[in-house]
Amino acid sequence: MAGLFYPGSAEQLAATLDALLADVPARAERPRALIVPHAGYQYSGPVAAQAYGSLGSAARSLRRVVLLGPSHREWFRGLALPAAQGFATPLGVVRIDEQAASQLRQLPGVVVSDVPHRLEHSLEVQLPFLQRLAPEAQIVPIVSGDASPAEVAAVIETLWGRADTLILVSSDLSHYHPYAIARGLDAATANAILAGRETLSGDEACGCVAVNGLAHAVRRSRLRGELLDLRNSGDTAGDRQRVVGYGAFGFYDA
Repeated sequence: MAGLFYPGSAEQLAATLDALLADVPARAERPRALIVPHAGYQYSGPVAAQAYGSLGSAARSLRRVVLLGPSHREWFRGLALPAAQGFATPLGVVRIDEQAASQLRQLPGVVVSDVPHRLEHSLEVQLPFLQRLAPEAQIVPIVSGDASPAEVAAVIETLWGRADTLILVSSDLSHYHPYAIARGLDAATANAILAGRETLSGDEACGCVAVNGLAHAVRRSRLRGELLDLRNSGDTAGDRQRVVGYGAFGFYDA
């Protein structure tokens, strides 16, 4: 998606990221998990920046980011790890944490396949933000197919015990409604996410599988959810006839 969803040159990409992150206020505590949108940066970049900016200087201490996002093009059962050893962007290669991936391969529902990853943007668009803010972090990239909240939560709970680990769920909200309708739908979805609902549908959030699984894990760990930003493409890119909703959420120790 380089040159499409985000700038294709390293210089332009770095400048774009810095501009998006420039005005995000610092926070006193680092989230243990984030929900971040995944559209083109001109659309969802300002909302994504609110999530990433909430990491503050603590982002530099991250060594592992578990990325969970939906498969937009391939249907499959389970949760897919890639066979590849790294993902490339104009800013360089992000290495995959092979030790963590090996742990996950033992879990029911986890498969190894490059196919769901090959043309998928939901994880890719997160990588430049991570490269800019957490350059030492390796990733555990997981594309979700048909999986239960308990299966997703098992992946999260296997890996997020370390202080240097962040769980990052990639999801947009409603799609292609008029502006006013979308605002109402997305506000209801945001409330459901903060309430820990595990039954969100694809109409409410395209990353619903991972969002529902995160809700399962958050409830078991008694984390506190917070809405960091809620907008749509009508706010960021102008057209208000058919908008896509974007939310940024942080989850913190209670």
